[in-house]
Amino acid sequence: MGKTETIILGVALMFTMWGMGLSLALEDFKRVLQKPKAVALGLVNQLILLPLIGYALLLAFPTSPEVAVGIMILAACPGGPTSNLMSLLAKADTALSVTLTAITSLVTIITIPFIVNFGLEQFAGEGQTIQLPILETIGKMVAVMIVPMALGMFIKSKNEDFAKKMDRPVRIISVVLLAIIIIGLIISKKDVISSYFVQAGVLALLLNVVTMLIGFASARLFSLSTKQSTTISLETGIQNGTLALAVAITLLNNEAYGIAPAVYSLLMYLSGGILVSLVLKKNK
Repeated sequence: MGKTETIILGVALMFTMWGMGLSLALEDFKRVLQKPKAVALGLVNQLILLPLIGYALLLAFPTSPEVAVGIMILAACPGGPTSNLMSLLAKADTALSVTLTAITSLVTIITIPFIVNFGLEQFAGEGQTIQLPILETIGKMVAVMIVPMALGMFIKSKNEDFAKKMDRPVRIISVVLLAIIIIGLIISKKDVISSYFVQAGVLALLLNVVTMLIGFASARLFSLSTKQSTTISLETGIQNGTLALAVAITLLNNEAYGIAPAVYSLLMYLSGGILVSLVLKKNK
């Protein structure tokens, strides 16, 4: 992708994080004290189990270096606004979903560089010297994630009515920007997209479905409610595709690493929608 597309991707991520900030309040971070077991389990699933499952899938189903690194990038980027929306649609524990997304948005600034560098070392192949400089990467992610999110939270604290009115437009614009980025990536990589698409699609879908199942099963194992279990399933299985694309294309400057996140960003709506439908049908 050229400079223009990279700028669009950066703006899309900042806009998405600003929109998420408009839905957050300080109480969302404090809720960890109110629901310690559910929050702790969700964080373990997202920050520890998710990368381990991604790595295990790549060992079990070897693929091209580009797809493998893309899957590890995805596994390093849990949560996001999409999981919050799906929890809302499923009538699950939306407050828990927002809390987990808020906390992981802070923690992954530190964990992403380490997980992605591990993926590069394991799968990028001999002669691959690209690495994410830890401190520089953390600084960039603070600028494009935390600053917009904090601005959104500040605006909500001052004008909650405006924040509520902006919820739907922000979601629509975020999806449109993500679609533009994915289409641009497919066009720019049209010569190799067919060879990567099936590999990336199968592994991305496996990552999605396996983590959702493990998320739900682990929550039930720890005697959490059905609503909390559904939320943890969605939070574990639905990744932040926009963030993963930003890491691949803007931080690593490699479009091929963005193919798996791009394919995943399409599939997650299908699998997430199926889970939401099943939960609503069972509740009826």
